[in-house]
Amino acid sequence: MELARELSLTDNAVRAHLAALERDGLVEQRGVRRGVGKPAYVYELTEAGEELFPKGYAAVLAEVLAAVRERGGPAEVEALLREAGRRAAAQVRPSGPDLTSRLAAAADFLAELGADVQVEESDGTLVVRGFGCPLGSLVRRHPEVCRFVEALLAEVTAVPVAECCERAERPRCAFAIGRDGCGTGAPAAAS
Repeated sequence: MELARELSLTDNAVRAHLAALERDGLVEQRGVRRGVGKPAYVYELTEAGEELFPKGYAAVLAEVLAAVRERGGPAEVEALLREAGRRAAAQVRPSGPDLTSRLAAAADFLAELGADVQVEESDGTLVVRGFGCPLGSLVRRHPEVCRFVEALLAEVTAVPVAECCERAERPRCAFAIGRDGCGTGAPAAAS
């Protein structure tokens, strides 16, 4: 169990803590990740759990985006977020030149920013999937914030990246790596 290893706890201790958090409505099981061995359950903060973390940065960013939109329109907001993503990519240090190393480094960087992401394969495509976005509270009002991550991933991986986020009541991030779009067509060439 990844959490047990990461926290230096027993599997049973982690299960007990997760059960308590689930009982209190702070986390919920969101899926199963299959791999070698037993399937791993994926947990995610609930809305109540997310409210426990400071969100001042989201309010500030919402006002900045609103001001940029008033001055330059929606295209200016997207351009600003893409440029910020490209600039942030300069801080990412992959351990190797291959796509897997570059993608792992980008995922680690996003985790440092507070995102809960994992890289998985879906229908032959690598997907960076988010289970807890530090900007999730903004996505419904400002869906263009996803352009920051899309640009960062494209810059670090040096392949096309398609933002395929779900913008339901609880937004879920998803970025298809090596694709120009979210469909099931053939992936773009990777270097």
